[in-house]
Amino acid sequence: MNQTYEQQYLQQLGERAKQASYALANLSAVQKAALLNAIAAALTANTQALLTANAKDVAAAQAEGLSAALIDRLQLDESRLAGIIADIGTVVRLSDPIGEEFGSRVLDNGLRLTRRRVPLGVIGVIYEARPNVTVDIAVLALKTGNAVILRGGKETLESNKLLSEVIRSAIASQGLPQDAVQLIDSPDRALVTGLLKLDRYVDMIVPRGGQALQRHCAEQATMPVILGGIGVCHLYVDKQADLKRALAVIANAKVQRPTVCNALDTLLVDELIASCFVPQIAKYLAPLGVCFSACSHSAGLLEGLGVTVTLATDEDFANEWLSLTLGIKIVKDIDDAISHIRTYSSGHSEAILTDDIHAAAHFMNQVNSAAVYVNASTRFTDGGQFGLGAEVAVSTQKLHARGPMGLEALTTYKWLAWGDYTSRS
Repeated sequence: MNQTYEQQYLQQLGERAKQASYALANLSAVQKAALLNAIAAALTANTQALLTANAKDVAAAQAEGLSAALIDRLQLDESRLAGIIADIGTVVRLSDPIGEEFGSRVLDNGLRLTRRRVPLGVIGVIYEARPNVTVDIAVLALKTGNAVILRGGKETLESNKLLSEVIRSAIASQGLPQDAVQLIDSPDRALVTGLLKLDRYVDMIVPRGGQALQRHCAEQATMPVILGGIGVCHLYVDKQADLKRALAVIANAKVQRPTVCNALDTLLVDELIASCFVPQIAKYLAPLGVCFSACSHSAGLLEGLGVTVTLATDEDFANEWLSLTLGIKIVKDIDDAISHIRTYSSGHSEAILTDDIHAAAHFMNQVNSAAVYVNASTRFTDGGQFGLGAEVAVSTQKLHARGPMGLEALTTYKWLAWGDYTSRS
């Protein structure tokens, strides 16, 4: 695309999205439920076509030698697609936040104030190899009366094109503007930068991808950007932890789905239990395919166990592995663990395993990530697991939205004021 055409194309996207958002803003909860159910039915009816389109993307990704982690994120099968469709039903059943009024009060001058939740308007979402995001974002946006402009990765082009076509046809079947959901189907990266300049039409950008994408959006966007999705997640095993029960929780955090942002990256172990526990956890995880990037102390404890170990660097502890590699660091105590987390965490999810209530409270108070767990896996940081339905993203910043972003994160509010021909004195 030449620059003039790019600008015209993006402006048309923005104009159509803004117009569609006006039609969505005042839909009733009944109308929204009918719309989302129509989308679920349309996706179900097109299951085989969607799987065929996705298979083309997977084959192309394999031919290009993309990583196993990326291909896992990209791939749809009948079970995954059925789960995506089932999540739509969950969103349908959630309370609609739009129109909710809160914070009502009457001022001394008689002016009555309240706040009412309203849609943001138009949301731009830039994401990589996850076709489920196309459905999740569209459904959450429509539930909250927002229009959305989607730009997926080139790896998911065939999947996303068909998904968006099916969703748009379902929207039109309900008598609503299909431009409520639009997909930028060109891999031209200049369109990403162009989208980031559409502040006249787009109210918020959500990048879901690697650090380079996050930084590019933060530096280039002329509208608010929600940063997140980078998970350098930690789990600290306290000296008072139940070490036998700890094994399964750590395995779940690391192995259940290692390619996602809430998977465990670094295991921190109190030095008082390290000589006992580090060999234990290594023997437990190694048969599951896990290899280890270990500090010098823990590497010494793993010698002769027949597990794959490399010596960790500072850069390794700052790495989101997205694989079956686990960092291990032995720390002096809970405060040393907290210090390590403050240095290397991305602010996503951290956990402590302990039977000491005081240690648990201290960890909860001192660790300031989006989600902090006591005696639970980091894998729970997810909109569905938190009862929010599907999620837009997991925000690791502190303003507007934090953690899994469900329906409420896609709303803002306006002040409503009632007077009696009231003038300011």
